[in-house]
Amino acid sequence: MNSRLKKFLKILGYTFTFLILTGLLTHCSFSRYANKSYEKAKKEKPYDVIIVPGVPYEPKAVSSVMQMRILWAKHLYDSGYTKNIIFSGSAVYSPFIEAVAMKVIADSLGIPTDHTFSESKAEHSTENVYYSWKMAKSMGFKKIALATDPFQSVMLRSFIKKFCPDVQSIPVVFDKISLTDHPLPTIDTTDVYVKDFVSIVERESFWKRFAGTRGKRIVDEVRKEKEGGVSQE
Repeated sequence: MNSRLKKFLKILGYTFTFLILTGLLTHCSFSRYANKSYEKAKKEKPYDVIIVPGVPYEPKAVSSVMQMRILWAKHLYDSGYTKNIIFSGSAVYSPFIEAVAMKVIADSLGIPTDHTFSESKAEHSTENVYYSWKMAKSMGFKKIALATDPFQSVMLRSFIKKFCPDVQSIPVVFDKISLTDHPLPTIDTTDVYVKDFVSIVERESFWKRFAGTRGKRIVDEVRKEKEGGVSQE
């Protein structure tokens, strides 16, 4: 084995080890954050409503991410952490309205239908929070929390602090739910399907979608509201 190959393999080994350690540390960090937030929420419950961001819905293969978020919402409802749930998401990447599909599934799992709501305008995570926050405010809800996976919760912290400062986070604590023991039911998609659907990938460029994820649409809306003298709430 020549020296260059040895050097390459050595670097590769160090890189692999670094990635593993980074992954473990990140996982531990997210787990601590989720557990700490959960314990804090336990002291402050019940919340009037939690916001659950949407995920693309596919009837034949419901994603584990959607399953996780719905089951977490059900856990928080069943455990008395929240009185109501707002599922958020339009038909973005698939021809099914995410929020409506998630609400129908949640209702079928035993959550009272008059305690679940759907916000179907949002196309990005920042919009999930902001539009649901405005919807919650308009319904008279005061104590509001975001219920999603720890990674998305962390990614949205600075946005929430700036645009929805009273929203708390209750990220998923993974040992509180079981994906394998609770498969999601098949639902009637008649009221979920969007005819003549066009994916956001075809409607917007990558950079426009990236800007949307960063909250550009909300920034523009808030600016217009301020210019027009309209309150955010």
